[in-house]
Order: sequence, then structure tokens, then C-alpha cells
Amino acid sequence: MDTKLNVDSIKLDFVLETINRKLLETNNYPLNTTEIIILQGIWDNKTYNIVAEEASYSSSYLSNVVAPELFRRISDIIGQRVTKKNCQTQLKAYLILQATSKKTVVSQDSGKFSPSVRQLMSPIFPSGSISLDSPFYIQRADIENQVYAEIEKPGALVRIKAPQEMGKTSLLLRVINYAESLDYRTVNLDLQQVGQDILSGGINKFLRWFCANIAYQLNLEPNLNDYWDEDIGSKISCSLYFRNYLLQSTNSPLLLALDEVNQIFEYPEIAKDFFPLLRSWYEEAKRRPVWQKLRLVVVHSTEIYVPLQLKQSPFNVGLPIQLGSFNLEQVLELAQSYGLDWSDGEEAHLLMATTGGHPSLVHLAIYHLSREDITMRQLLETAATSTGIYGSHLRRHQVKLEEEPELAIAVQNLVNTNEPILLEPIIAYKLSSMGLIKLDGNKATLSCDLYQQYFGSQQQPH
Repeated sequence: MDTKLNVDSIKLDFVLETINRKLLETNNYPLNTTEIIILQGIWDNKTYNIVAEEASYSSSYLSNVVAPELFRRISDIIGQRVTKKNCQTQLKAYLILQATSKKTVVSQDSGKFSPSVRQLMSPIFPSGSISLDSPFYIQRADIENQVYAEIEKPGALVRIKAPQEMGKTSLLLRVINYAESLDYRTVNLDLQQVGQDILSGGINKFLRWFCANIAYQLNLEPNLNDYWDEDIGSKISCSLYFRNYLLQSTNSPLLLALDEVNQIFEYPEIAKDFFPLLRSWYEEAKRRPVWQKLRLVVVHSTEIYVPLQLKQSPFNVGLPIQLGSFNLEQVLELAQSYGLDWSDGEEAHLLMATTGGHPSLVHLAIYHLSREDITMRQLLETAATSTGIYGSHLRRHQVKLEEEPELAIAVQNLVNTNEPILLEPIIAYKLSSMGLIKLDGNKATLSCDLYQQYFGSQQQPH
């Protein structure tokens, strides 16, 4: 395969040839005529109805019988979950990676791949969420499958939490994509986008913003004034709007994904009304079928600590998902996707020791190593300095510790001992929520060598 291959140049004939070859290699039968018809339709961006009409098949037969088995077979080949919506993207990404692995020229000394392969893969700087079509996303299959199963349940609520840069939004994008494959209506609200004027305007203004944005994403007229009544208050008005307008408008479930809800923590007057409102909808689903159409996914960073009244919030109900660090196998998988030959495991172990498997820190290192911007030795020597690739990450934590001296003192105590130590519960909770420590029972240690080195070089607090 030519190394100038790009996503747009991949033709269906080549895809079919590759899939059939892989199927035969695993003692499976090749694609049949009906499966090929479906793939042709996907490549031409056609609906099942159109494909069925053109090929003289029943649409329900193609969509409910043939397609699920086809996607299962392809998923087994490429190791990624495949749906109608992502089938073309997933297959193209897989073929690009296959081409990369065949054309990679590996240096025994550096473990880097050739410039032609870098050009083929065209990795972008890892910052923020990882797009659905990225070959550099590392699946957390157990977690993803757990969330997928949960949102299929009537009235489900899923809480995804982790420190910053752990992959929460990347997971959320895939949950939304899965919901769309089930023909759910979906809404994705990033609460970082709420303007200061809205947040400072009180709960009524915020809830009207909230409802209007959801309506726009659903291609509905907001019609807020038809449901808003000052005499019954904004919370009941908002609930009536959801129940009688948004949920009643169709029989399809509605997945409401709320990202970065920690932005609301900083506005306690809104938080004390908004979060109990979400909780009430979850409880209503146990009594009223209309609320069972709503599937809530709430995502928040754990780095902002606010003592909410948990019995009145959604933060102690539903399915809790805590995202953690990558394991060694996931680090090796990411390195391989960038074309690095880490088969002996030495580099992966070094990176794990330095970063503790922190997804963003691992990804940043592998990106720079794959580009030959830096060697592993240089990375390790500069990692814990303000000029190293982790400088901004470390400074962000340093600022937080300077704002809360009791946390800084606890970190310095951890730096100065090789043994796990007992911390006050609230301090342990805050440092764990920042990702700086790991807990074994009631005792804490720093999460990785990076923090040990960096905070060990800082001036002792007075």
C-alpha cells in the first residue's frame, strides 16, 4: 500500500478485500452479498430505507438482522465497536494503521518511525478531547460497555468524574455516539459555555438558557413562554417544559449530556437549585413513564471541591464512573498507534513510573517522542522542570497548592518521606481529587515520580 494513502483515498473495493482477507485468516466466511450491499450503502451515505428499496430487501431485515451481525464481525476484526454511524470512519482509521504498521521503518536505537509514516498518520497535538475518528483513542472497554448498557435503561443517570485531563469528554463523545446509534435524540451541553451574565443572573435566567439551548439542539422552537409561569417558579416551569414539551415531542429517548458541571459549583445560589432539580427528574422516572425517556449523563472534574448537600443532588445516585490512569498495556497500545516500537516494554515502564499512567501526560510524551522532538532520556531529565513538556500541568497544580497552604504542607510531608502517611480526611479527599496522591486504605503516597521530583524541588512552605 502506498504511504501517501489518506483517509479520503480509501475505496470500498480495498476495504472489502482487506475485510475478507482478515475473515479468512481467522477461519471465518467472507462477506456475503447482503453484507456487501449494506457496506456499499454506508460508503455512499445512504439510509437503510434507500438501500433496501434499491436492492429489493426489507428495510427492517437489513437494519435489524444483517447489519448487527455485520458490525459485530467487523468489530471483531478491528478491535473497535462499529455502528452504522461510525463504520466508515472506524474502517478507514484501521486501514491507515494497518498501512502504518507495514511501512514503519524502526530504528533499533531510537524506536522512532520514519518521516513518511508520520506524514501518513498526521497526528495533531494532543489537547482536549479526542475525536471520534481518531486512531489515537485508547478504549476503556469495561467502562464504556458499562455506560452503554446503563443508558439503555429507562430513566438512567450516569455520573462520570475524574481530575482534569483524564479523558472524561473523550468518553462522553463516544457515549453520545452510541446513543445516536440507538436512534436516541441527543443533547450535549458544555457548561463552560455559559456566559457570566447568565450565571450571575440567578436560577430563573440560567434555567431559561438551559431549556432554550436544549430546544435548539433538538431543532425545536424554544417556546419558553408557553411553559414558564412566575407564579409556580422557574424550577417547576423547567420541569413542565421538559415533561410536556421536550419529552412528549417524540417517543424516542433523550440523552442529555452535561459536561463540566463543576462550572456551576462556583455559583452556589444556582447549584443549590439546579442539582436537586436534576435529582428530582431521576426520581420522577421511577413513578412517571414520560420521565423514563430521559437519560442523564453528568460529567465533572473532581478538582473543585464544594460541600454539596448530597442528599439533594445527583452526585450520590445513578451509576458512578471514576476514570483512572492508563495501565501498562494501554500505554503500549498508544505507543504502537503512533508507530513506536516499545515491544521490550522498557520505555513504557519508564513512562509509567514518571507519569503514573496519567492519560494526558502519557499521550503528550508519546506524541513528542514519535515526532523525535525529544529523546526519552531528555524527557525524563526535564519532565519535572518548568521548561519540560509538563510545565503547564505542574504549574496549574502549584497554583492550586499556593491557594490552599494546608494542601501544600501535606504534599511536602509526602515528598519528605518514603512511607505512606495518614492525612486528614478532607485533605486526602482534595489531593486525591486533584490526582496528586493515591490512597491505600487511609494512607497516601504521591501518584508518580513526576510530582515527587517537582514538588521536592519547590521551596518548603513556611
